[in-house]
Amino acid sequence: MSVTIENLANSILEQAKDKQRFFVAIAGPPAAGKTTTCSELENRLAHQTSVAVVAMDGFHYDNSILNDLNRFHRKGAPDTFDVTGLQLLLQGLKKQTDPIAAPVFDREQDLSRSSARMIHPEDHIILVEGNYLLCDTVPWKSLHVLFDSTVLMKEPISLLEERLIQRWLDHDHTQEQAEQRAHSNDLPNAKYVIEHSVKATYELSS
Repeated sequence: MSVTIENLANSILEQAKDKQRFFVAIAGPPAAGKTTTCSELENRLAHQTSVAVVAMDGFHYDNSILNDLNRFHRKGAPDTFDVTGLQLLLQGLKKQTDPIAAPVFDREQDLSRSSARMIHPEDHIILVEGNYLLCDTVPWKSLHVLFDSTVLMKEPISLLEERLIQRWLDHDHTQEQAEQRAHSNDLPNAKYVIEHSVKATYELSS
């Protein structure tokens, strides 16, 4: 079902009202607007209830591990994340009685900072944000049972390409470097998400 951000917030609040804790997955290809949407949704929901965010990016494998695996050049691909670690965190949050710290990815330093965001037992709605959360492939599909509701961000591949190239231009890459980075890694990841994501409760465009 295609919705606006306002309708999405209202629907989630309605679904969550009789539950002690409610998990929402916000998935979609890179540059589809997940982080912005998650932030806006968090702000809207926070007027009515307590909200916390868990980001898939916090579970990037460290660069040293990626180098050992010869996968640093594909950092951000489906197999470069600690999916088991993410799954264990979400399972722990299902039965949480004490504060639990979650990792956060630091883009400036290009690494994950452990225990960087605190999630409290009283947080009612947990927004889980990341590219591959709704993918039907192993090991990602093992996460699906943990979500009470799901959102898939959808944008044309041409717009994603434009945004992904601009990301690298904003990081002081030349046009040629930006296009190479986007086409060698980011766009294949985007196509993977588009091809493998299951149907979501809601669809949203940024």
